[in-house]
Amino acid sequence: MIKVDLSGAAPFWGGEGPDYGAAAAAHRTLSEGSGAGSDFTGWLTLPRRMKDGELPRVLETARRIRESGEALVVVGIGGSYLGARAAYELLGRQKDGVELIFAGNGLSADYLNAMIERLGERDFCVNVISKSGTTLEPALGFRVFRSLLEKKYGPEEADRRIFATTDRARGALKSSAGIHGWPTFVVPDDVGGRYSVLSAVGLLPMAAAGLDVEAVIESAIAAFAALDRRDESNPCWQYAAARQRLFRLGKKIEILACYEPSFRMMAEWWKQLYGESEGKNGLGLFPASVEYNADLHSMGQYVQDGPRHLIETVLRFKNPRRGYAVPSFADDSDGLNYVAGHDFNEIAAIAAEAVKDAHVAGGVPNIGIEVERCDERGFAGMVCFFELACALSGYMQGVNPFDQPGVEAYKKNMFRMLGDWK
Repeated sequence: MIKVDLSGAAPFWGGEGPDYGAAAAAHRTLSEGSGAGSDFTGWLTLPRRMKDGELPRVLETARRIRESGEALVVVGIGGSYLGARAAYELLGRQKDGVELIFAGNGLSADYLNAMIERLGERDFCVNVISKSGTTLEPALGFRVFRSLLEKKYGPEEADRRIFATTDRARGALKSSAGIHGWPTFVVPDDVGGRYSVLSAVGLLPMAAAGLDVEAVIESAIAAFAALDRRDESNPCWQYAAARQRLFRLGKKIEILACYEPSFRMMAEWWKQLYGESEGKNGLGLFPASVEYNADLHSMGQYVQDGPRHLIETVLRFKNPRRGYAVPSFADDSDGLNYVAGHDFNEIAAIAAEAVKDAHVAGGVPNIGIEVERCDERGFAGMVCFFELACALSGYMQGVNPFDQPGVEAYKKNMFRMLGDWK
């Protein structure tokens, strides 16, 4: 279970702490479906629906992908790839899984060529993920890798190696899949992209990489049930109410920190979730991320002594997967034999406490998030926790947490400019 520690934020409350009454009202609005964007709250029941619906097909298709080659090219942008990539980089490719290569998330020719070179001559499949099939970045990325499939295997075999995750009934990608016979999985109509990781959008690539997606789904079902309790002990209430209180006190930026480098893409997923959900109507904390300890020697100066408009949220894993003891040397030339024999995890825990004390003393509120362990169950717990807390925080802020009207502005301009080529 996720635990939230507000001891590093409490000194900044002043006379008024987190508004748990507002958190309760937001939770009621969400569960009753009476708030803005209620048509997009299907993520609350998504794990159960997947278990009873597409999960067996996901597992069988992932098996076929693993038998067909050594790599799966995952083509998508935003919520269509961030969740799967977060899980993949956090938990790692398993011994029986394929390598995931992510494409279609930008327009850099250098990156595209690097992914093609990384793929090399290996046998591969493609999972293209797009609700419409017309979003420019993944549509162009798909064109490239579909072309490579056809050159390598011919059109018929290429079609057997393409898997589409898209709208249930309409759109350009759904139409193409029907014409070519590509197996399809559903992007649910009632789930926005940034909330879709527990659908086939995230689960198919994760399963192909050998991750235990059945454990992910079972843990997500349990997590959402546990997080539905309606009192101040709910960690989602604590996190949402704390960050909204600090926002009202003038804090404008929230930095999410973790002491595990493999968490980097999880932080990117979190940034999209909170940035798209809350950044509207001139409101919202700006979500940023740092990697500790490395960034303590770069961004640490700004956090400690820069403008006091920051919240620092630090995620730690209670039970690390592995340890390593510091070796001893007879000459002790660096003077560090006193830590010899101690595990790196012990030292990291002390460093984290030292950082917290220094930053709080320097005027930065600290919110701690503890996850039991870094595995499929921990991943599922984080997803459910952050999704629910985000929805509550958005309603507390007075915005629709499930739309993203600002995202369309650049798309309209881009297609207008590209229209000159017609």
